[in-house]
Amino acid sequence: MNSAVAAPKPSFKEQMLVAREEAIVQAVNRLLAEKGFEAMTVDEVAAAVGIAKASLYKHFPSKEDLAAAAMVRVMKRTQDFMAALPADGDALDKLKAVVRWAMEVQLAGEMPSLPHQSSSLRTTLMANRAYIDRLMGVSDTLGGWIKAAQANGTLSSKLPAIAVLYTLFARACDPVLEFLKAGDAYTDAQIVEMVLESCFAGLAAR
Repeated sequence: MNSAVAAPKPSFKEQMLVAREEAIVQAVNRLLAEKGFEAMTVDEVAAAVGIAKASLYKHFPSKEDLAAAAMVRVMKRTQDFMAALPADGDALDKLKAVVRWAMEVQLAGEMPSLPHQSSSLRTTLMANRAYIDRLMGVSDTLGGWIKAAQANGTLSSKLPAIAVLYTLFARACDPVLEFLKAGDAYTDAQIVEMVLESCFAGLAAR
């Protein structure tokens, strides 16, 4: 006999709160991609969702918390993409697939743009357990693939794995993509392939 007790179904109010939070995070993600953290305002987020700023603060107490929620969402999307890749696939192919996907997300205007120098934002991110857990999960998986690619000779073993990891992370916020897109000389697909080639050609084993 199965003695497991089914979890209670969320109430309508709880479902509405979850839906509202998702709408808020989606709006923040879009605004961060379009304008960046410094230019985005809480008023803009509230207006985009169609709620009062006071209601917004009931979900997220600060602008930094809004940005952190957007980053948690990005990390979840990253983990979902990585989990869908063939488990027995070549390590280098999986690394290229993740970098290609990250650049496509950026070119589609869906990658949050955060400042590198912001003590308040950094403090909030470091205190966000969901963000840290997902960031570490992504880093550990990528790190394993990097070491495997170095071991099989497809990535240079002269470079520390951590340096390769940060190089790949940087492609998700690479300004070269925006510069090339602004010139209207190349399609998004061509831009991705050019930057992907230049990145991995520099990391290849010789």
